[in-house]
Amino acid sequence: MTPRRRHPRPASADLLTTLGRLTAQAREGAQLHHTRVELAEAIQLEMLPATLPVLPGLRAAARYAPAQHGLDIGGDWYDGFRLPEGALAFSIGDVQGHDVAAAAFMGQVRVCLRAVSAVVSDPGEVLGRANEVLLSLDSELFATCSLLLFDPGTGELQGARAGHVPAVWATVDGRHGIAEDAGGPPLGLVPGAGYGVTRRRLTAAGSIVLLTDGVVEGPSFPIEEGLERVSRIVREAAGGDPDELAAEVMKVADSTGHADDAAVLVLSHDGPDALTDSDGRDGPDAPAGSEGQTGSDGPNGSDGRGGRGAAGV
Repeated sequence: MTPRRRHPRPASADLLTTLGRLTAQAREGAQLHHTRVELAEAIQLEMLPATLPVLPGLRAAARYAPAQHGLDIGGDWYDGFRLPEGALAFSIGDVQGHDVAAAAFMGQVRVCLRAVSAVVSDPGEVLGRANEVLLSLDSELFATCSLLLFDPGTGELQGARAGHVPAVWATVDGRHGIAEDAGGPPLGLVPGAGYGVTRRRLTAAGSIVLLTDGVVEGPSFPIEEGLERVSRIVREAAGGDPDELAAEVMKVADSTGHADDAAVLVLSHDGPDALTDSDGRDGPDAPAGSEGQTGSDGPNGSDGRGGRGAAGV
């Protein structure tokens, strides 16, 4: 029987060289991943607004929290801007994906909504046209979002949703609800999609909270429980300072049990007299308070009719 020849063992120096090379490659891969994450974070934070628009009787504040663990970056965003005829627009949304491409797509969605809102006054039509524009980009990504348009002259609030988490609202007189209005599919998925519009008059002071699913859904509890937790917070603080309310709502995200990013946008307004008496006059936009949060100065409030899914926002 012929004895099998053993392959010679590498010398210690060769083994150390190999280990060093593999370690360097792993380090380079990790550094590249971290660089991509840092780039995505920079893109995302740069695209969040530095200010939110304000009016006499209306204040707004927002908070954003990046993913808590791991190397992924989400695509959540919020926005607020003035329209040519004096109305205000507010949006919040979430892009599918957790990388540089998702952060860049988020910027495209945000800019698209601003551009279309400047020439179209119906929020459902805004979402419909934005959907077609995003489909024309031939991207594999899509986004959920909510869009609110507020007319200070009439006190009317128009809203439309594209597959997004419902808003939560409460008034100082005790009414509250979760506005599960009919909407449409996420943006960038279905050609020719339609988006229903809900129109409401703000008849009482209170607060409206727009948020992303990272705030209310995770392994620790389902989205229904998360929304109820937020609803309790909003009921207790209705009509209060929007920045403080945004901070309290964001705490719910800490208990969801997952690492997704999260965004909250709060609108607080005084009663209809405070809003309509302004005749559309606006003050300076409010500066961001710090990284991850945006605030505004001015009075406060909201409206609604009470109960889950009621027309209260």
